[in-house]
Parts: sequence; structure tokens; C-alpha cells
Amino acid sequence: MRAIVFEEFGGPDVLTYVEVALPEPGSGEVTIDVAYSGVNFADIKARSEGYRVPSLPFRPGLEVSGVIRAVGPDVTGLAPGQEVAALVDGGGYAEVVVAPAATVFGIPDGLSLRAGATLPSALPTAYALLYEVARLREGDTVLIQGAAGGIGTVAGQLARMGGASAVYGVVSSLDKAEHALKSGYDQVFAADTFDTDVRAATGGRGVDIALDPVGGETFQRTLAVLGRFGRLVSFGNACSGEPWRIGPADTYPLGVSVAGFSILSMAAADPARLRVIAEQAFRTVAEGEVELPVSAEFALADAAAAHRLVESRTSTGKLLLRV
Repeated sequence: MRAIVFEEFGGPDVLTYVEVALPEPGSGEVTIDVAYSGVNFADIKARSEGYRVPSLPFRPGLEVSGVIRAVGPDVTGLAPGQEVAALVDGGGYAEVVVAPAATVFGIPDGLSLRAGATLPSALPTAYALLYEVARLREGDTVLIQGAAGGIGTVAGQLARMGGASAVYGVVSSLDKAEHALKSGYDQVFAADTFDTDVRAATGGRGVDIALDPVGGETFQRTLAVLGRFGRLVSFGNACSGEPWRIGPADTYPLGVSVAGFSILSMAAADPARLRVIAEQAFRTVAEGEVELPVSAEFALADAAAAHRLVESRTSTGKLLLRV
């Protein structure tokens, strides 16, 4: 079978389209004939920095949709020929992928395999960030960094669906504002001025909830615009800055709290809880309440071009590789 691999860290050109051995499922696993593979920022960090790469050569890709090819021992509830979406810890940029059965989900009725590929990562992440970690309440004001990206696109819609009184977004370029405004946001701010803009929009009060995948200086500036009893959830370090640190001086004056979330860590430690969250999140798409539009699609062999588009910081919504 064919797959994308890299044997060294670097730019998109290190991605190569090669022939590799066809995998077989082990105990508790299935193999999937991949239809589409999602492109995530974590794939770019894996290729460029070695994020979550245990050894080289490495095959990137964290989410796929397709048809179950075979099931291994001790797998129940899944069968060959079933259309599924899956969250995997690498290996998704391939014609066939091995996936833990615990993180393989049937695609909701009425959704295509193409739409199914948008589900495994962004939807459960956004749902968990807002409803499980930040504990969104009706009337809360919400600030979301990366508002035009995959998670940002669905998080804006989910915040609105959950009763937020105002949803503010931050984008790297105001060229992306139109996309974000279609996804539940009331106002969208540029990254270089968002803190001043949030204070003005809230009359100086600040926001109740903030979601940050960027880290570094952006994390600190986001923390500074929390209102009393505000909740900040970090779910990434896109800027590759030093890990954040906070103390009493940051949290005591307004009683704010800071939390973190990783869907891959949850998949490894508590797949049963992830399944519950994923099924709730997928239902919002099946019922037409939330949509994650595919903004660009590339052939598997053109994975490097997809990575270049992500790194250009001009992409919006979801990018897919067509397998």
C-alpha cells in the first residue's frame, strides 16, 4: 500500500509518498481502508519538531474516515464493511490504517465519508473544551483563539448552541474574519489587538471563558482578559513557546481558573469517556446544528502541499487528504 512518511524533521518536502507493508489488526484493533485523512496542526508540529513522534521513520495523520477492512481479536460492535471515522495516534496518511477499536466510531446516518473525516478530532475537542472543561453556562461570554481553524469553526457554533450571550473570536489575519462570523461569532478581532478589543467589547469586564491553542504570549494576554471567576482552557502550544506557568498572583484577584486538555491524552487514558463525548458531539452534526466545512482537499500524494497551506496561515475550516 502507499503512505506518507518522513525520515527526518523539517519542512513539507521531507514528506515522501512511499510503498509500505500492509498492516494487520492486533487484539482490540481494526484496519480501515481509508477514504479521507484529516490534516491537523499537530501533524505539522510532528513533521517539523517531532511532536509526539516516538521514532523515525514516522507516518503522520491523526484522524481518518473509511470502511473497516478487518477486525482483530477481542473486537465487538464493529464489522468489516462498516463506514467509520477514527482517531489514531499517527499513521493516518495511508491507504490502510490500524486503529484502536476504542476510538473507532460509526459515521452518523446521512453523513458522507468526506464529512465523516471532519469529525474525530475537532468536534470532540471543541465539545470537551466548552462543556466538560470550561463548563459553559447559559449567558457566559466566550473568547476563542484560532476562530477560523477547524476547532475554532465548530467551537463558535457550539458556544452559541450552548447559550453563550456573546462569542468573540481571534484570527491571525482579518482576511479570515468573514469565515469566523459565519460560525457563531459576534465579533472577530485581530491577534495583535485582541486584548484591547475584548476589553472594549465587554465594557472592561472581560470574558467568562477563553480557549487558547496558541500558548506563549497569547496565553498570557488571554489570561489577562478573563473576568471574575473566568475559566481559561489551554489546548495546544502552536507558537512552540515555553510551557505556561501561573501562580496566586494570576488567579487570586479575580478567582480565575486555568485548565488544559488534550484529546490524544484522553484517547489513551479514558477512551470510554471519549466515546461518550464524541457521540454527543457527532450528534450535533447529524442534527444539523454544527458544520465543519472542508475548505481544501488534496490527493494523498500531495500531503506536502496541504502542509504548506496550513503553514501559510491562510487556511480556514478543515483540510483533507483524499485517499
